[in-house]
Amino acid sequence: MNSFADLAKRLSAMGEDRGPETKAFLETVGEAIEKEAKAEIGHYQRTDTGPFPEWAELAPSTKRDRVRKGFTENDPLLRTGELRDSITHEVRGVSVAIGSDLDIAVYQEMGTQHIPPRPFLRVAAWRIRKDLGKLYLTRLRERLLGRHL
Repeated sequence: MNSFADLAKRLSAMGEDRGPETKAFLETVGEAIEKEAKAEIGHYQRTDTGPFPEWAELAPSTKRDRVRKGFTENDPLLRTGELRDSITHEVRGVSVAIGSDLDIAVYQEMGTQHIPPRPFLRVAAWRIRKDLGKLYLTRLRERLLGRHL
């Protein structure tokens, strides 16, 4: 970067960019939230759940049913690993979708009349929000210097 005009030109181009760098940034965001959400499955939420409820203890009847079916007693949302493994992300234009195609994911995330909410996707997104600024600034700095990540 040799001049203020060069900086202005690069900043302008970045504002119009919907290409590979935008996609790469969104891919990174999707991967981070997906990884955090998968890590939530199988144990109770830590205390840093933000505005979302901490997970309720599994009901005694649920624990008995889990053991009777050959699963561990107290690993919430984890039996076969199907729910955890169903969590994926997909970049769509200038956004990223993170979720699961299993109905049980919605029931667990939001709760039902009989299931208390155990948010894992929303908590994952809430937890990584503080890292997004650092990641974005790193990409911005590299782009301004004419380097691509």
